[in-house]
Amino acid sequence: MGFKSKKYSIDSTDYQVGQDNVTKWGMDVHNTVFIGSLGLSILFIVTLLLLSPADAKAAIDSVKGAVLSHFDFLFMWGANIFLIFAVAVALSPLGKIRLGGENATTDYSTISWITMLFAAGMGIGLIFWGVAEPTAFYTGWYGTPLNVEAHTLEARELALGTATFHWGFHAWAIYGVTALCLAYFVYNKGLPLAMRSVFYPLLGDRVWGKIGDFIDIMTVLVTLFGLATSLGLGGTQAASGISHVFGLENSLLLQQAIIALIMGLAIISVLRGMDGGVKLLSNLNMAIAFLFLGLMAILNFTTVLDSMATAVVGYVKHALPLSQNSGREDTTFLHGWTVFYWAWWVAYAPFFGMFVARISRGRTVRQFLTYVLIIPTLVTTAWMSSFGGIAIQQMIDHVGLLGAQQALSDVSLSLFYMLEAYAIGDILSVVAVVLIIVFFVTTLDSGSIVIDSMTAGGKLNVPMKQKIIWALISGFIAMVMLWIGGTQSIQALQSITIIAAMPFTIILLIGCFSLLKGLLTEMDKPETTKPVSDASE
Repeated sequence: MGFKSKKYSIDSTDYQVGQDNVTKWGMDVHNTVFIGSLGLSILFIVTLLLLSPADAKAAIDSVKGAVLSHFDFLFMWGANIFLIFAVAVALSPLGKIRLGGENATTDYSTISWITMLFAAGMGIGLIFWGVAEPTAFYTGWYGTPLNVEAHTLEARELALGTATFHWGFHAWAIYGVTALCLAYFVYNKGLPLAMRSVFYPLLGDRVWGKIGDFIDIMTVLVTLFGLATSLGLGGTQAASGISHVFGLENSLLLQQAIIALIMGLAIISVLRGMDGGVKLLSNLNMAIAFLFLGLMAILNFTTVLDSMATAVVGYVKHALPLSQNSGREDTTFLHGWTVFYWAWWVAYAPFFGMFVARISRGRTVRQFLTYVLIIPTLVTTAWMSSFGGIAIQQMIDHVGLLGAQQALSDVSLSLFYMLEAYAIGDILSVVAVVLIIVFFVTTLDSGSIVIDSMTAGGKLNVPMKQKIIWALISGFIAMVMLWIGGTQSIQALQSITIIAAMPFTIILLIGCFSLLKGLLTEMDKPETTKPVSDASE
């Protein structure tokens, strides 16, 4: 059941990476993917420059709305299938297969590995939505889950349970399956670190042609636009926090300065390499995050304990109805929140998958899936239920700005409004801003590594200059978007990313079948494949 390729020997270490690569300006790039990705990125920016940001956003949003409404079944059932597939593979005999072969060893400790995958996956999202999302569900901002009445105890349970649902097992199954597909074909079959490699069992040598180029260009664009969107939204949140705490004007200049700072720190991180950059910052991120979470838990011990229990109960009670797309009366909520989230996780999955695949050699399939599904879900549950529960309690008790407003007025300031209720609120807000910035530095650093690898034909090691260039391009796109039309342009970019998630969902579902076909080849052997060497050699 083995498969052979003219360019790559999928059952041995006799392969060549970058046969279609060229050397330009001291960089080693895959000509078609690099030029195609860069050209389409520039075309998009020029198009927005020529159009009114409001008109462009309205047009793109109408397409996004149609995609989320008409293909809700694809996103909802796709997420369910990814979770079922991940659990089934982990529990099956295929779970014993080791990434890289029987004798492969891990490159990073389990703690460092977990912090890196978490920081790359959704660490920054928790800072942005940790307060905003549960309070939005509780107050009915853009609909309530399952049409529950807002501002009730049932709304509180559903708000915390639904936030856990959105950031828990389904999300990490989408991430985990994508990462496993890439890690397996890179380390066990000797293929390059590129999305096209996942489809080799189904398409054969055609993946090295136009079909593969299209898959990789789409992956680069989705990753690039996703990074730029995150940078833009993060820059506005950090600027809102700084403005709120220090009384500075939340101007375009401040937002641009924060993004420039993030770019500069990310470049320093890139220059320091994986161990001295992403690994170090990820460990620092999680240390600060857990200290932050721990301090909030101490200040609100009873509320946090009750909120965590309520979130778990709410998740268990409502996970099945929340997983369905038919027979729902809360269609506004379904399309505006759950379907949107599933699409966003799919759009972000190639970025996350490639980065995590790069750092996951030596772990068994079962260990990989177990850690990716369970550990981040526990952390996100603790974070969302704690911060969301505290914020909802402030509303119930009419404490602080959240209690006075009884509504979600500004998403970017929701966390800072909650923190303002404490005597040390300014100190906590400064910690939150630092955490936002450091999380974004690791995201941009890991993102530039991923895009760099994809535009270099799947090589793991490429000239440092390329990583720096992609970090600059990602940040530059975010800065240009803010300059063109502020958050409207950033949201238009986000909408394009969501639209691209529709075909990507189909691609990833096909990838599951391809992965299964590849894993089954291991069962025909007396032992798993011996570890392969670095794909850049």
